[in-house]
Amino acid sequence: MSEKIVTLDDATFDEHVKASDRPVLVDFWAEWCGPCKMIAPILEEIAEEQAGKLEVAKVNIDDNLAVTRRYDVMSIPSLLLFKDGELKARLIGAKPKNQLLQEISPYL
Repeated sequence: MSEKIVTLDDATFDEHVKASDRPVLVDFWAEWCGPCKMIAPILEEIAEEQAGKLEVAKVNIDDNLAVTRRYDVMSIPSLLLFKDGELKARLIGAKPKNQLLQEISPYL
């Protein structure tokens, strides 16, 4: 995983997302999820290309049930975009890079 992607958990999620001065795109994923593995390299590219404008983070749903339940993550991959600590967008499923960028661009 890219050093540009932060791994969050139940204990660090709120503090990190609320403290960020940039939008944070959080990937809710699991080890056993095929589509999650498909979008992982895309998210690494986005993290590299959007460094300074956007932060990319990951939350393993199997290990972090509290935050997963709080945001009603029912399907994975689920990408939740937070800006100023507030949930602004929810993207479900594996999507091509250009579509992901198009959907999050209004918040950058």
